[in-house]
Amino acid sequence: MNNQDLVNKAFEAMKDAYAPYSNYHVGACLLCKDGRTFKGVNIENASYPAGVCGERSAVFAAYSNGVRKDDIEAIAIVSDGETLAAPCGVCRQVLSELLNQDTPIILSNGKLYKETNINELLPMQFGTEDLNK
Repeated sequence: MNNQDLVNKAFEAMKDAYAPYSNYHVGACLLCKDGRTFKGVNIENASYPAGVCGERSAVFAAYSNGVRKDDIEAIAIVSDGETLAAPCGVCRQVLSELLNQDTPIILSNGKLYKETNINELLPMQFGTEDLNK
């Protein structure tokens, strides 16, 4: 599957987003090295912190099915906004732990497109090595 196919699957997933408060829809599609895909969407809640972003939804779905970072080929994150669907701070932190540092992260809104990775999105990451174990 090429990057455009992955982006298309993320846009397809975005149709299932539940965003009655922000009206900002996000879709994500995670591709595994074995060809499996896991979709995710943003799901809002009247108690705002109880919602979840699309990219975390996709990554959590993959991990819930036994996928681990070495199994992940790429993730596409898309939105219907005017700018690229850049992950929020919480999502960047999650991606920094659950993806490899060089895993492609493809961002698009249908007009703009950018391929990046977590090292570019979150320099000076806080991770497990920072914890006093």
